[in-house]
Amino acid sequence: MNSYGSFPGARPRRLRTTPAMRRMVAETRLHPADLILPAFVREGITEPVPIGAMPGVVQHTRDTLRKAAVEALEAGVSGIMLFGVPEDARKDAAGTAGTDPDGILQVAIRDVRAEVGDDLVIMSDLCLDEFTDHGHCGVLDAEGRVDNDATLERYAEMAQVQADAGVHVVGPSGMMDGQVGVVRDALDTIGKEDVAILAYTAKYSSAFYGPFREAVGSSLEGDRKTYQQDPANLRESMRELALDLEEGADMVMVKPAGPYLDVLAKVAATVDVPVAAYQISGEYAMVEAAEKGWIDRDKAILESLTGIRRAGAQMILTYWATEVAQKLARGV
Repeated sequence: MNSYGSFPGARPRRLRTTPAMRRMVAETRLHPADLILPAFVREGITEPVPIGAMPGVVQHTRDTLRKAAVEALEAGVSGIMLFGVPEDARKDAAGTAGTDPDGILQVAIRDVRAEVGDDLVIMSDLCLDEFTDHGHCGVLDAEGRVDNDATLERYAEMAQVQADAGVHVVGPSGMMDGQVGVVRDALDTIGKEDVAILAYTAKYSSAFYGPFREAVGSSLEGDRKTYQQDPANLRESMRELALDLEEGADMVMVKPAGPYLDVLAKVAATVDVPVAAYQISGEYAMVEAAEKGWIDRDKAILESLTGIRRAGAQMILTYWATEVAQKLARGV
């Protein structure tokens, strides 16, 4: 008893007394099935190529990609999102390697599908930036601007070749107006009604993409501010959300995750479709840069993912997917 009698009467700390108590009353739980592994596969290499700005992440060969897919499956991860990295000589203004049935991304989809079948959800990035010599997400007009409607035609073709290769989910990520509707029509036209669309609904023009550009060997000069969203805007994201749902999106996503938890929470509170968030390369790199011991790497990873899950993401794309899934399975 203290000098204030029974004050305080409410003692929330009673529910924090032991690890078992905290585990029992936890409001948010991470599970391996919440996680999706983004993975890069590079054409023309015989050994994996480490990505300098993303310690622990590599550009895979076809063989090591298959192994990574199996490892993710065995860890309980739900899906894998594939990004193709063509040889520089294959890049051109229209990104034709991205719609070549024998291009690296389509080959990788077939490889992974043959390895894991339907047991792992195979997703593919549907965008031209990895395949264009100018590094933009679409084709350019005579004045060097991204031509929205001409780009949609390329996306339609890209969706069809990815579907033919065996993908379960396409992820149109270029932030072109009307992209979800065009992709849906293109898939349905060839009888691929079962291929789902994960819409990159709120994809912001972010400083945190830097390491990704190394990962995909980007040729970009300048920026993507005329098509990716302004970080200052939230209502704009809600407009994009309404349009994507109207056009037939099966799932929606916010990207990046950590700096946009407010956007994620509002999207999750609004929709009745699954919501994803992408913990992007810069978010990953900042935590991996903790080798000086200034923060606890492993705890920071789990805390960041829990925050994204708490904000409303049912699915999280993260480069730590397999590692975290393995730890969760061990009860770590």
